[in-house]
This record gives sequence, C-alpha cells and structure tokens, in this order.
Amino acid sequence: MRPAVRKSGAACGAEIGFDLSQDIDDPTFREIERIFHDNIVVVFRGQQLTNERHIEFSSRFGELETHIVKKYLLPGYPEILLISNIRNGAGEHIGLADAGFTWHTDTSYRRRPSRCSLLYAKEVPYRDGEPLGDTVFANTIAAYEALPISMRQRIDGLKAIHRYSARRRIADSPRPKLTAEQLAETPDIAHPIVRTHPYTGRKSLYVTAGECAGIEGMPEDEAIELIAELDAHCVRPEFLYRHKWQVGDLLMWDNAT
Repeated sequence: MRPAVRKSGAACGAEIGFDLSQDIDDPTFREIERIFHDNIVVVFRGQQLTNERHIEFSSRFGELETHIVKKYLLPGYPEILLISNIRNGAGEHIGLADAGFTWHTDTSYRRRPSRCSLLYAKEVPYRDGEPLGDTVFANTIAAYEALPISMRQRIDGLKAIHRYSARRRIADSPRPKLTAEQLAETPDIAHPIVRTHPYTGRKSLYVTAGECAGIEGMPEDEAIELIAELDAHCVRPEFLYRHKWQVGDLLMWDNAT
C-alpha cells in the first residue's frame, strides 16, 4: 500500500500515514525514503511499536549507533536511548533529561555523523490540555539557499570544528560527565560548513553555535562571530518546523540538512 502523505505547511515536515508494525517491502520502503528526503522531518502517527520493530525499521536506513552516554541505553536494546525527565524512587532521571535543550545536529561531533535519528513517543506531558515538549527543526537547505551570494562565497570551503563538550548546557544539567575513555572517543572533528547531502546532492548549512568551537584557519574571535551569524540565520522563523507531540508518534529527521 502506497503511504499517504500530508505536508506540514512549514519549512519542512510531513506526516506519513503508514502502520510501521506491518512488513515493509522494498518498493514501499523506497517510497518512504523518498518522502523522507523530500521533507527532511517526517512523523508516523499512532504507532504501536515493540523495541524489536523500532530497531528493525531504523536499521533499514543504515547501521545503528549506540549513544556516547551509556547510562541511559535501554537494557537489552543498546541501540535505543531513553529520553525522559521522569525520576525514579531514588530521585534519579530514568533517561537523558536535557536532550534537545540547544540547537544542534545529532552526532556532528563524530567523524561520520549519523544519517538520521528516530524518536518514539511513549509518554507525552500535558498542561491545561496542551502537549508540552515541542521539538523544533530548522531547514538548513532553505537557510543556505537564502544566503546572499557574497556569504556563500565567503563560507565555501571553510570547515567548522565540532566538539561534543562545546554544546551549551544549563549549569545544573543532569547529564553525566563523560569519562576520559568516552572523551577519547569524541575528539574534535572538522566538517564543511556547506555540506552536500550524500543522497540528494543538495547543499545545506552544517554549523551550530552550540556544537562548533571554531573554524579551521580562522582567528577564534572571527570564527565565533561567523558561527553565531550563521546559527542565527538558520533559526529564522521562516526556516522552522515545530513538532507537537502525540503518544505513538515516531518522528524521524535528516541529520544531513
């Protein structure tokens, strides 16, 4: 069955009407993949996924990673990272509580950043009947294409230095500090500021103030100023999609845009 699509009407984002608990043949998967590439962020509403099915569908897009913060990996399923602000009886968070507090691109601090991420909503907080915890995405293809030609020429060929520990966090972040061994797994890495998508060939801005500590070959003050300017440009309202969560949402986004 061909998946139904409803676009968000924002800079990116679309809803795909498809039950992911059923088997997905190759032609159907290729159609889902095409919709994903076209829309950057897609959501499958009303899903009822087992851990096994979640992993199986995710793995259709490539080899799965395990997160650097091992404490919150789901027992028995290390491919799944728990994200939650719920505390257990000992007062400890049962999952990563500060995920998504700053603008970032998942695993940009790795030599080979992840292709995409998938987040499955098991429980959603509400206040006065409204869901909380919206997640906002920026279409950095549109942001790049909207840059003046002079800025495109200025940043062409430049590489930003991505650093895991550079991410801005609130002072009382509950995220456990990385061990020396974990820090050794995440050395500084330079990626082009203008990234060419490996599947679509489209160009986008691949830089955020929260992840990038500098620019190769550029004085620090100048680099930080340029990073901040590009970061602010990317998150202009016309480039954003705001996702309002429902229980059963499987949200998937493209980390290369």
